[in-house]
Amino acid sequence: MGWGKRIAIGAGAVVAVIVIALAGVIAADQLSQPPAPDPKALIARGETYHAHIRRDDFGVPHITGPTDADVAYGLAYAHAEDDFATIQDVALATRGTLATEQGAKGAVTDYLVRLMKVWPAVNTRYERDLPDDLKRVLTAYADGINAWGARHPDKVVPGFLPVTGRDIAAGFVFKTPFFYGLDGTLKKLTAPTHGGPMPPLGSNGVAVAASRSSDGATRLLVNSHQPYTGPVAWYEAVLESGEGWHVAGGFFPGSPFMLHGHNAHLGWANTVNDPDLTDVYKLTLNPQNPNQYRLDGAWRDFEKSDAAIRVKIWGPLFWTVHKAVLWSAQGPVMQTDHGTYALRYAGMGEVRQALQYYRLDKARTLAEWRAAMALQALPSINYIYADEAGNIGYVYNGLFPDRKAGIDWTGVLPGDRSDLIWTRYLPFDRTPQIWNPKSGYVFNSNNTPFAATGPEDALKPADFPASMGIQTNMTNRAYRAQETFGADAKISAEAFRRYKFDIAYSPRSDVAKVIDMVLALDPKGDADIAAAQRLLRGWDRRMAVGERAPALALDVTTPIAKAWADKTPAPDTRATLVKAITDLKTRYHRIDPRWGEVNRIIRGKVNLAIDGGPDTFRAVYGEPQEGGGLKAVAGDTYIMFVTWDRAGRLDSESVHQFGSATLDATSKHYADQTPLFVAMGTKPVRFTEAQLKGHVEADYVPGQAH
Repeated sequence: MGWGKRIAIGAGAVVAVIVIALAGVIAADQLSQPPAPDPKALIARGETYHAHIRRDDFGVPHITGPTDADVAYGLAYAHAEDDFATIQDVALATRGTLATEQGAKGAVTDYLVRLMKVWPAVNTRYERDLPDDLKRVLTAYADGINAWGARHPDKVVPGFLPVTGRDIAAGFVFKTPFFYGLDGTLKKLTAPTHGGPMPPLGSNGVAVAASRSSDGATRLLVNSHQPYTGPVAWYEAVLESGEGWHVAGGFFPGSPFMLHGHNAHLGWANTVNDPDLTDVYKLTLNPQNPNQYRLDGAWRDFEKSDAAIRVKIWGPLFWTVHKAVLWSAQGPVMQTDHGTYALRYAGMGEVRQALQYYRLDKARTLAEWRAAMALQALPSINYIYADEAGNIGYVYNGLFPDRKAGIDWTGVLPGDRSDLIWTRYLPFDRTPQIWNPKSGYVFNSNNTPFAATGPEDALKPADFPASMGIQTNMTNRAYRAQETFGADAKISAEAFRRYKFDIAYSPRSDVAKVIDMVLALDPKGDADIAAAQRLLRGWDRRMAVGERAPALALDVTTPIAKAWADKTPAPDTRATLVKAITDLKTRYHRIDPRWGEVNRIIRGKVNLAIDGGPDTFRAVYGEPQEGGGLKAVAGDTYIMFVTWDRAGRLDSESVHQFGSATLDATSKHYADQTPLFVAMGTKPVRFTEAQLKGHVEADYVPGQAH
């Protein structure tokens, strides 16, 4: 036998061994997975609910039913019709099984679920801490997802079904700490040389009392800034049950509850706040035993478990990766190349987030709404409130740790002192809040709570301990709120809307400061710099589609303003300007393209110029595209204007940046609201049966063709 034939036979044998080994790995993995549920059983369970879905002429689902559980089932089914893929991804991430679908890129999320002990908390406290009425709603919502998935098996990831009420509760447990920046703290620990996180995309909320309105109405602006798509993109719905759950507003994929909007009596807007709710401790390890750390002069063992993460490699091939999860007395532990750190953060072990949202949804009076807030299950987020009785208010919500006085809690803390491990939170009445101020208005645009109303009613820093870590920053939007809403003693309905769609930068903004720095440069005979200065000197600081300065202004101000926000050294002003000029000439062959040529909102075949920009009240955040231009991907999304007239009668209008059909590009509702959104218009919220009458384009029960 020749050497070539022997080598070929040997190679074939090796390949055969590899194939057999892989087949064994695949078979063992598949045998370890739970059996698939019976789809007929999931469908049959869904048929025990009595939900009715009607879609209005914008495709917005209006769900009714005898009980709250019936309505939750219908909401899940309707949302799954429009965006099952995102709901599925949200649940996979919450379970810590995202890597089974996304491969290695999902493994970090899966590890965080284990590091944060999401499931130990849910499994321990779900039955104990959550009342039966809530569990019925969570289960019904899960059943709606299951029923839709059972009818569309080609859309379902193997092993995903069935979803349970615990999955829905766990979604809130996992997600809420990231709204006050826990992810940013983790990133800083693992990559401290890369600077801080990107500046927040932000949100706006404004409430105006009758005393401040020209027509005696009470008004509320709901204006969260979110990504256009994904797990925290807004979905609009109207719900009404026979048990008094009647709400309209924004929902996230995987949430049965209206997160902000209004019910029949009251409403609220949310904005992200940034209190110091996370503490970092540097641990001292035992040089003789790395599984121990020092606390109060003694060595203590880490609590240790194994994060077994199942990762999709290719096709049917999965591999289980094992990584240690460590906990100290403070909380979860991060091991880095510059030390070992423990974290303690607000909301650790809390599972009642869904309960608080449910109680807020069903509150009928200010007293009931405040009682829901006093549950203190939601660890952060500002609330701007208004109601039919004419009350307005602002709550800088937070689970503020009851920290020891006299300690600098802003830096890294020594990990060997148990007296620095806080164990409780300040009560709700210690939370910064303003109710019915004499100024007649409250607002928040991700700024300090010490500038939330007129100066005569403003909260005072001296009234709150430094250990609460209350933010002190201002944003351009906050300055503009003061210069628009705050400067108008009698705000008309038209002015209220106009101020919301403001596209200007304040003279006090970082953008204005950077422009002043650019104008102060000596051109030194450089014609391009001189031309850029002339362009910026004549700019009115408005991000209008017809303006020619915004592209240059944005390119030169963003790197410097970001460095200020990150508290890192800012780049040289002249070098930044030169780079901006060069980039614009490369992309547009000029330094002054019209803003509408640059700033675009794109959805399917719809491609429109859009006013606004970063940190304007009409917020638009764009992603650079090949060949030039910015594609809007975040900022203003679901917007709602809510009004109670002098008699307390409710009216509301809204607009979504795209439409109700999140994934179906063939649907007429895929981008039907985009032109309205670009035009800064709104549509009626058909909240009541009378308002919906004559505007129904689909009427069906879940599972019925329509």
